[in-house]
Amino acid sequence: MIGSSRRPTPTEGGPRDVAEQMADAMRDAALDAGLRPSALTGIGVGSPGTVNEATGAVSQARNLPGWDGTFRLGPWLTKALGPPVSVGNDVGVATDAEAQLGAGRPYKSMLGVFWGTGVGGGVILNGQPWLGRGAACEIGHMVVKRNGARCTCGRKGCMEAYAGRAAMEIKARREQARGAKTDLFKLMKKHDRDRLTSGIWERALKARDPLAEKLIDRAVEALGAGVASAVNLLDVEAVIIGGGLGCRLGEPYVKRIRKAMAPHLFGDDRPPALHVAALGDFGGAIGAALLSASRAKAAKAKARSRRARGAPKAVSRSDGASGVAERPAPEPRT
Repeated sequence: MIGSSRRPTPTEGGPRDVAEQMADAMRDAALDAGLRPSALTGIGVGSPGTVNEATGAVSQARNLPGWDGTFRLGPWLTKALGPPVSVGNDVGVATDAEAQLGAGRPYKSMLGVFWGTGVGGGVILNGQPWLGRGAACEIGHMVVKRNGARCTCGRKGCMEAYAGRAAMEIKARREQARGAKTDLFKLMKKHDRDRLTSGIWERALKARDPLAEKLIDRAVEALGAGVASAVNLLDVEAVIIGGGLGCRLGEPYVKRIRKAMAPHLFGDDRPPALHVAALGDFGGAIGAALLSASRAKAAKAKARSRRARGAPKAVSRSDGASGVAERPAPEPRT
């Protein structure tokens, strides 16, 4: 990596506000590498929501402000920055990066579970990403409790309603309002944060904050049930745990998720391997870059194929001479 930039995700506005922040971050990263964005051969983007990879449109990215409809993110960024922009699901591209370069390299099939603001998923089957119709592996919205807690997506009982950091913060605020003792929000203010980040949760757990421990225990149980159910369906070789909370809390909590999965696994005599994501916070960015490179390679191959179909073809005659067969001129139309 030769250049990078980080910017906070907007908490208000709409898709265009998010896109503008992304474009500014891309300009800063290019400058950090000593380049102009226009000098890049391509740009990759990982986005939450349902992604149409053919058009670059993103729909229903409900973790982002005002993104309930469809926004053509790829074309908008291409117009703003210059190079062609490839868009994939954020957790899908991060899972692909782990499969190619990270903890998933030894496996032909794996499930990526990214535990952070929400709970995202990606799946590799027979060495290839499975995209479905654009919204595959929304594991955070598997129901772990019928008519359970309200999820930030608006539905009830989703795994994300118990384990997503945004939902956990809503629950923490309610519990505090009811009199629960916690230093979560004092830590948030002390470290100049406007939300309960993964780092704040980690600090609270280290301080043995009772509410933080209670809500993380609840999250681990939900993750165990949801991930085990996905494994029962797909029978993958490995599960990679990433995301802000997954990477921050690390191996001790991966062990706890493994233990929470055990009662729910059908094939309990051969559970999948569980690993912390090896690429950490950069997994999504690396995966998006891999997507862009793959698209560029495919475009070049397609162009070569077109040129080959349109070129004159050499033929041999029975007398040993050779010549060139030209395509006949089209008949004139009237």
